[in-house]
Amino acid sequence: MLKIIVITVVVLLAIILIYAASKPDNFHVERSISIKAPPEKIFALINDLHLWNEWTPYNKDPAMKKTYSGSPSGKGAAYAWEGNKDVGKGEIAITESIPSSRIVFDLHMIEPFEGRNVATFTLNPAGDSTKVIWSLDDKQKLIVKVMGIFMNMDKMIGGDFEAGLTKLKMVAER
Repeated sequence: MLKIIVITVVVLLAIILIYAASKPDNFHVERSISIKAPPEKIFALINDLHLWNEWTPYNKDPAMKKTYSGSPSGKGAAYAWEGNKDVGKGEIAITESIPSSRIVFDLHMIEPFEGRNVATFTLNPAGDSTKVIWSLDDKQKLIVKVMGIFMNMDKMIGGDFEAGLTKLKMVAER
């Protein structure tokens, strides 16, 4: 009986690993919102990491330790954080900053899971509004692919992006 259970568990694990390995190597999450504000105003709120406190959905730990380094804003600006299990530990740095149109970040998650991602904000003027697109791209390791079988990563991360964009809209339209 024990032998049958062990064989069944091994077969199930093999099926999960084979299925996970067949998933795409790249991961992309994207959300957008229309904000009634000029791109310059919105760009300033994203390009200065100190201003993220006004709108980011990731301030889930009031005791989170934050450290800013590099440039005050724009390319070279960096931010590191360490907090409870809801926020983990990581760092983000602006690697590209094109005024009023695009900001690219290197996102390094350290805890609870190690990972490197590229996050991008794209601002497109549309009449008296600006369409803001927040995206995240990642090369998925096998462990992330396995997690993706049991958790909807697009929905989880996308939900945070939606909350952040809604707050950014409120701040920018004030």
